[in-house]
Amino acid sequence: MMQFELIEHTADIGVRSFGATIAEAFETAAAGMFSLLADPGQIRDRQEFPVEVEAEDRETLLVEWLNELLYIYESRGVLLKRFHIREISDTRLLGSAYGEPIDPGRHEIRTDIKAVTYYQLRVKQRKSGWLTEVIFDV
Repeated sequence: MMQFELIEHTADIGVRSFGATIAEAFETAAAGMFSLLADPGQIRDRQEFPVEVEAEDRETLLVEWLNELLYIYESRGVLLKRFHIREISDTRLLGSAYGEPIDPGRHEIRTDIKAVTYYQLRVKQRKSGWLTEVIFDV
């Protein structure tokens, strides 16, 4: 079961995510990020947005994944709810995000995320699965 929790931080906010696989942990990190933006219960997953990112290592790949999703949100005016990674390695990710255009009548934007940071960034394999930690500049 995928899950995440918020990380308290002095000026910013973060998400700690868990997954049985690294793909699940990345998907859950994305769900956590979008839960900061809006109520996921109000978002429909009607439209697919393909995502492909590359990076030099796992940690940077997580930042690139989340930055690409944030770019989709900002440039296309959509909220994302569901995330699926089809392929992932230490340096490449191929997946999709699902959501819908922002509807001011149904969607209240909770927080403005300016950027995904590298501060205290972690991607770690544990006995029980994978853990990620990422802080957002808000």
